[in-house]
Order: sequence, then C-alpha cells, then structure tokens
Amino acid sequence: MTATLATTTAETTTPETTTSRKALAHALNDALRHELDTDPKVLLVGEDIGPLGGVFRVTDGLAKDFGEDRVVTSPLGEAGIVGSAIGLALAGYRTIVEIQFDGFVFPAMNQIVTQLAKYRHRSEGNISLPVVIRIPVGGGIGAIEHHSESPEAYFAHTPGLRVLCPSTPQEGYTLLRAAVRCSDPVVFLEPKKIYWGKGEVDFDAPTADLNTARTVRRGDALTIATYGALVSTAVKAADEMARDGHEVEIVDLRTLSPLDHGTVVESVRRTGRLVITHEASQSGGIGGELATRVQREAFYDLEAPVLRVTGYDTPYPASRLEADWLPNLDRLLDACDASLSY
Repeated sequence: MTATLATTTAETTTPETTTSRKALAHALNDALRHELDTDPKVLLVGEDIGPLGGVFRVTDGLAKDFGEDRVVTSPLGEAGIVGSAIGLALAGYRTIVEIQFDGFVFPAMNQIVTQLAKYRHRSEGNISLPVVIRIPVGGGIGAIEHHSESPEAYFAHTPGLRVLCPSTPQEGYTLLRAAVRCSDPVVFLEPKKIYWGKGEVDFDAPTADLNTARTVRRGDALTIATYGALVSTAVKAADEMARDGHEVEIVDLRTLSPLDHGTVVESVRRTGRLVITHEASQSGGIGGELATRVQREAFYDLEAPVLRVTGYDTPYPASRLEADWLPNLDRLLDACDASLSY
C-alpha cells in the first residue's frame, strides 16, 4: 500500500552558497544529488521514489534530473528491492535503497541478514557490497500500524552491517554522503519525526566519521547518551537542568554499529552519571548494550546506576497513545533527577 504523509516538496537546486538552512529531508536530498552527480555508478532504487519523490519527498526531483534509469521506481517488494541492490553491487554499482516505512523492512530481512551482511566474510574479504538501505524510522507522526517501528537493534546485532542514525540536517548530509562512499553495507535510519526540522548545513563540511559518536554539549554533572530524534529532547532537558545549576553533557551516538562506547566512557569518567534514552523498547535495545560496556570500563567512576528512558516493552501503540509511549522531556528529566539523587 502506498501512503502519502508529506506534501512539502524538497529543494532540488544545487546550493549556491556553502551554508544554508535546510530541513533534514532537504539535506538528505542534497546528499543524494551530490553523490549521483559525482559518481555515475550510484543508483537509487525504491517504491515511489521517481516522479513522486518518495512518501517523505526525500528523492524529489532526482528522477527528473538524473533519469529514471538511475532513480528507479521499483515494484512493491522489499526482498526484491534489496536482492536487486546486492546484484547491482556485485556488478560494480553503489545502490541506495529506500524502504518506504520502517515496518516494511522485515520482508527483506533474509536478504539483509543472510546475504548482504555476510558476503565479505563469505568471500574472505575479496568482495564488498556497497549498499545503503535508507529507512524512515520511529514515531511521532501519528501513523498507523507498521509505520512507526524502531528496528535498529536487529541490524546492530548483525555483524557485517553498519548502522547510522542522524539527528540534524548537517548530520544527515555528511553521514549519508559518507555512507554512500563506504564499502560496507549500511543501514541508514532516518527519524521521520524530524524530517522537517530545520538547521544549518555546511555543504563543504567533511564527510562524517562512521566510527565515532558526537559530543553535542559539554557538562560535568551528568551524561545523556542518545541518538536520532531524541537528541533535541536531550538538549531541552540539559537547558532545564542548567537552570538548576547542573551542566549536562550530551553524546549523540549517531553510529549504532560500530557503537562508539569509548566517547561515552570518557564522558562518564568525568560526570560519574549516565542516562541513556532511545525510542525503541527497552529489552534487548542499544541502551542495554551501551550500559554494559560503560559499567565494564568505568565501574569505579560511576556515582549512580546507569538509567534508561525508552519506549515500553509492548508493540507500538495507536497514534492517540504514542505521546505517552515515547520517551519525552518529563520522563528524561525525572531520570536525570533520579541519577543526581544518588
């Protein structure tokens, strides 16, 4: 089923200045445009990504400018889309796949887990599959069932895949360009809640390091580690805590596999406290893995237990309940206060 949730069209002209204020969706469009223009072996494949520009309009204008043989509107079949991308990669192309919604990726899991992730190991390092799988993820848009999933733990648990998640238009632009140039298969998670959130984008900025987290804000009272749409929530929490005299450090994980726990450990050694927050359910999530690594390497620096603020261990609720299900500012502030009470 094809759904249309966004009516805003992307800005498809090449930037004339080195910086511009962009929505995340527009910044991703610019990154795709840059890579299509730079490398004729770059292809886009996905449902409705051609003249329609995709459900969220991230590919708006690209088929018109680069042709429908390079921006390919596929049949509705995720296993076939990813399987075709694997074949194209074996033929020397760099294929960027769009999965229309997070809950639609599961029919392609066999291709992703048993083929895409394992090919380099199977070939003893001789064959690389430079495929990027773009997936809109997370809640906050009032969507129906299967349209608000957080599947990152499945992919991070799969050796052979890189998993990335931008939190700002700048991060979207530099991370996506780096992902396209990477020789590893990349699952690129785009938080749909912040597709239309704007920020400054420096188009001359170097492509992002795909192995390191990003320190968003410095502080000495407590560390918040998060990624995606919740980075902006963490910044609001830090502003509130600062009014009470507590300077909070924020680490944007941004690369979920490999997980840069070292940046978080270094922060915790100075602050002594850690709160982890993500939209996905708590059990088996990224937060539990990060907490274990921090406990192992910074046990004697911790002044309080590592706390998590996450989605609940239930299926994603109906849209009228999602505001209560998702981590929010109040829940995050309560966790910060609890950590500081030790």
